[in-house]
Amino acid sequence: MTRVAELMLRRPVRADARRNFDALVEAARAAFAELGTDVPLEEIARQAGVGIGTLYRNFPTREALIETVYLREVEAVCLAADEVADLEPWAALKAWLRRFITYVGTKKALIGALNRNSGTLSACRDSLYDAGGPLLLRAQQAGLVRADVSIDDLMRLITGIAAANFVDEAQRDRVMEMALDGFRLTGAPAPASSAP
Repeated sequence: MTRVAELMLRRPVRADARRNFDALVEAARAAFAELGTDVPLEEIARQAGVGIGTLYRNFPTREALIETVYLREVEAVCLAADEVADLEPWAALKAWLRRFITYVGTKKALIGALNRNSGTLSACRDSLYDAGGPLLLRAQQAGLVRADVSIDDLMRLITGIAAANFVDEAQRDRVMEMALDGFRLTGAPAPASSAP
């Protein structure tokens, strides 16, 4: 079982406890995005509408809360692969990569705060590769992407783009389009539309 799947096991069974858990994770996600991972835990509890004791019952350490927020974000990106799977192969791959690049661009603070020895980062990477790999393979089998491109190649390329500082989102999208053109198979038919 992956660490991403373990997130569901951490979630309480009782409905009221599950609501508190989810409220804490959502409040932490918003607070970390706005104020960084050093935001006071009391503020997160307040935003979630629970007491600090409830926060500590669910997340005994700041690291446990950061890890759970990160795992939930990775889970959403993995699920996005299923959501686009019915699109034509090139559109599906591009749509998922757009979701992935948005995720990477907004999660730098979380990644920096995680314990790199915990195994969480590598487990999440494996889950992301497992989600995107079939989309890449499908595009390759359709003759749209070079056969020598691996999911590792693709993820490193997109992660590098996400880490760059761009003037705006439009510039980021142009750079991503140029990068994607680099691994399209020469002579591959152009996509039917400019869908994601």
